[in-house]
Amino acid sequence: MTDTDGKGPKNPERKIRSSSLSAKLLWLTILFVMIAEVLIFVPSVANTRLRWLEDRLRTAAAASVVIAGIDQFDLPRPVQDETLMATGTKAIALRKDGVSRMVATADMPPTVTHQYDLSYVSPATAIMDAFDTILFGGDRVIRVFGPVDGNPGTVIDLVLEDRLLRTAMLVYGRNVFFLSVLISIITAGLVFFTINRILIRPIRRMTDNMQAFSAEPENPARIIVPRIVGDELGRAEGHLAAMQRRLQATLREQRHLADLGLAVSKINHDMRNILASAQLMSDRLAMVDDPMVKLFAPKLLRTIDRAVGYSSEVLAYGKAREAAPRRRFINLHALCSEVRELLMEETGGATVEFLIDMVPELEVEADSEQLFRVLYNLSRNAVQALISDLADDQALVRRLTISARRMGSVAQIHVIDTGPGMPKSARDNLFTPFSGSARAGGTGLGLAIARELVLAHGGTIRLAETASYGTTFCIDLPDEPVSLDRFRRGA
Repeated sequence: MTDTDGKGPKNPERKIRSSSLSAKLLWLTILFVMIAEVLIFVPSVANTRLRWLEDRLRTAAAASVVIAGIDQFDLPRPVQDETLMATGTKAIALRKDGVSRMVATADMPPTVTHQYDLSYVSPATAIMDAFDTILFGGDRVIRVFGPVDGNPGTVIDLVLEDRLLRTAMLVYGRNVFFLSVLISIITAGLVFFTINRILIRPIRRMTDNMQAFSAEPENPARIIVPRIVGDELGRAEGHLAAMQRRLQATLREQRHLADLGLAVSKINHDMRNILASAQLMSDRLAMVDDPMVKLFAPKLLRTIDRAVGYSSEVLAYGKAREAAPRRRFINLHALCSEVRELLMEETGGATVEFLIDMVPELEVEADSEQLFRVLYNLSRNAVQALISDLADDQALVRRLTISARRMGSVAQIHVIDTGPGMPKSARDNLFTPFSGSARAGGTGLGLAIARELVLAHGGTIRLAETASYGTTFCIDLPDEPVSLDRFRRGA
């Protein structure tokens, strides 16, 4: 919703909440930078401790140079005190060429609690000693010794308190902490605003669009306009726009089909009433004592009965699928003969040869009316294709053949024509209503109805490949399996 009075934000959801993706990204960036700073801080504080101790050794070494020429003499007490004060130590000893000498010492040297050899310190030892000093130091007296300028023959030995060392390390840690926080905030801000611009904003844009599109899926203005970028989000926006366009097309088609179904239902309702009247008149016509009337009246009655049944099924189509087949064994040859007679009457004597290639006693277990509709729809499509192809080549034979045979409990039926064949567009949308028609102006409903009825019988229907021309539909129609309950009832 939008705020029209100008007093509030247009979209409150754009605020950064603690659970939003933007807030999570910001806090995670700060956390990861702080973790990186901690990983850097651990070895750096160990190096700081070692540098501080090495500076004390170098200072003591410089002081020892002053007394290098005073051999065999003790330094006066004032000089010793000044030397100890300058180096910050309690005692200084010099070992050179195997000879040790006390350079300076306090009146009462304190008791040493820890000793550290700086000639070689491993990284792990340096880190453990550093944290030991920070956590437990400050009131201890330590001894530190190591070579002067890398010369193993000259060693400086110091005794000092670690209070100043611990203070220096704490000051360094404090400075590093505040510097790490500052670096984390700056880095997180830069990362956040960069990723927010190139990632979060496009994602939020798609999210807002999907929310708006779901509210009005039929509004073309709600389709997202993809940005002209080549990254993954740009391609995602392009796919989203294509999906939204397809969805709108599907919704328009469904609305069209719903309107068409309503119109057909209205027309069919009135048509059923007209057919009912025609059925009554046909019943009276059958009582006329005329040979020609008696010949055509039964066919007319069967045709009107089928038309009335189809009208009733069309009216019920929106509530349920086709009625379950009422299966019984029927003579397939006789059923195909009825299909042939009806098609010959409809074509008005067009030059189409209709053949029935099967044994006369062949029976299949099926619903006679539904199987009639399957064969009639397939045959009618074939006849229309043959008739429309007459003007193209008068020399070709126009033939429609229905052949069938039994393979155990399965009846195999083939509807074969010598017409122009099925075009590629119709093959790609075979059995799809309003899309699978092979001729201009067709609806494709005949094939869709045939497939639905065959599937209701537990069978299959497919388009067979042909060598050059013609069309062949193959139907496999199995007998209904006999359950134990049905067997017991029959017994």
